[in-house]
Amino acid sequence: MSKIYFQGTFGAYSHLAALSIDPKAEIIPCKTFDECFLKATRDPESKMIIPESNRITGNIGIEYLIFEYRLNIYSEYFQKIEHNLLGLPGVKISDIKDVYSHGQALSQCSKFIKSHNLIEHVRADTAGSAEMISKNKDKTKAAIASSLSAKTYKLEIIKENIENEKGNLTRFLIMGKNISQPEFGKKKYITSFLFKLKSKPAALYQSLGGFAINGVNLTKLQSYPEKNTFDSFFFLCDLDGHIEDPKVQKSLEELGLHCQDFHVLGVFEADKHREK
Repeated sequence: MSKIYFQGTFGAYSHLAALSIDPKAEIIPCKTFDECFLKATRDPESKMIIPESNRITGNIGIEYLIFEYRLNIYSEYFQKIEHNLLGLPGVKISDIKDVYSHGQALSQCSKFIKSHNLIEHVRADTAGSAEMISKNKDKTKAAIASSLSAKTYKLEIIKENIENEKGNLTRFLIMGKNISQPEFGKKKYITSFLFKLKSKPAALYQSLGGFAINGVNLTKLQSYPEKNTFDSFFFLCDLDGHIEDPKVQKSLEELGLHCQDFHVLGVFEADKHREK
């Protein structure tokens, strides 16, 4: 049986995404993202699923771990995020004074929270907040979490889909220690890599020239300071295409001339949501 590690507690959106990817897998919670990366590194047959970015609130903040551990990306998965107000069975919305959830979930439901004059409390995760409500048995407190959390902790969905904007998606990455990539065929692929440039003027500008000349589209380019420095940056990058495509190879060779560190994180099929 395959293992999938995720950060959070049962009922989290990561748990929901893991079930969608492989419902037969043994799905194992970890307290922190660090723990996920560590366990997936030590157990090469396992995988982990981590949220990388959200369509509305942006990056989740795990880039430094991607840089440090350099695990292989096997695939991406876009999970629809539908937030629900969860409370104890029989509770009405008028009974609730306090609402608990992850900071991002609270900000994604800010209009609903304001319109009902609820007091926000930031917690480490959505499912953990649901678990707390279930244990505390206080009718004035509610959590914002997934419908899976409601099932897991025997809570009632007082109001569903309370997010500010519909069509909210989180991009998850499925990663692991063993390297594997699909054969180059007719499908749409993403090649994901990281690089650190040699320290010289206009280094970034020069390094990206190869992509423009070869007509390769970059879908993501983000810079992050290396640990404990403010003058040394690494870049995380996604491009449209397979690493075995001659255009992509030429672009990456050109980039390599300007790098002091370059690492391919993975080649995988583009999720169908990208076409929407």
